[in-house]
Amino acid sequence: MKPIIVFGSINIDLVTQVPSLPTPGETRQGDNFFTAAGGKGANQAVAAALLGVPTQIIGRVGGDSFGRELLASLRAAGVQTQGVLVDEAVSSGVAVIAVDSRGENQIIIVSGANGRLEQQDIERLTAVLPDSAALLLQLEIPLPAVLAAAQAARRAGVLVILDPAPALPDIPQELYPLIDIITPNQVEAEQLSGFPVTGQETAALAASEFLNRGVSTAILKMGDQGVLCASDEETFFVPAFPVLAVDTVAAGDAFNGALAVALNQGRSLRQAVAWGAAAGALCVTKAGAQPSLPDWETFALFLQENNIDVNRTS
Repeated sequence: MKPIIVFGSINIDLVTQVPSLPTPGETRQGDNFFTAAGGKGANQAVAAALLGVPTQIIGRVGGDSFGRELLASLRAAGVQTQGVLVDEAVSSGVAVIAVDSRGENQIIIVSGANGRLEQQDIERLTAVLPDSAALLLQLEIPLPAVLAAAQAARRAGVLVILDPAPALPDIPQELYPLIDIITPNQVEAEQLSGFPVTGQETAALAASEFLNRGVSTAILKMGDQGVLCASDEETFFVPAFPVLAVDTVAAGDAFNGALAVALNQGRSLRQAVAWGAAAGALCVTKAGAQPSLPDWETFALFLQENNIDVNRTS
């Protein structure tokens, strides 16, 4: 199989578990604290690598202990890291996360090295694109870098999958036609499309807005309400898998990683969306970002239990 390339953020997550999330100005007593490797780019890379597809990440970490820890964690998961620059001038990216008893979260991100991605990073990306199956992008890195990466992938004829998270109000209109698949969650879809997303009908309206902007396929992830997928050829809905949510951090990243893996195996869009939904469901049953991402054996068993085709096609 051709490798999947991820261009994006690499963070250390500082996670506090708390009975309920604090309101502004309120102090809450937490139940537990731990650190975990994270960052939407790194999460997506690990999600794909754990499912057995060659995966490489292009990005930056700081010249600190967090950076060394993050690189070691990526390599342990099977992600190729030769495209990661160690930026001695700045700290690694950090995400401060609070998770409540229902699995809902609040996240504060300090970009650190992630905020310094520029032309030399695009050059490292461009060098590996011609032999790649897909490029996964997110918005935890500078928008000019995201746009340049999408342009490079388009020139190379590589599938572009964008998770528009965190949602930004100033996404350039010229980015949308470069996106083959966009995968916002419910909140991001509302912020970017201008349509309230409360169910399948409103999700379809938001998806139509993305298609009108030039995106080929819009996949709206609505948590326990399921997933709506729309393109010019078809619109369909995949129900959510019933699981007990512990922590929703990285669920969208698990979705995108499994989606890319399924497409890389030559599966249909419907099958790929089902794989993404299954990976996201498994992810929320465990705490932490990368620690919650399923390996192939766990994922295959879950697919079998839910009557989803699991046979490898390549």
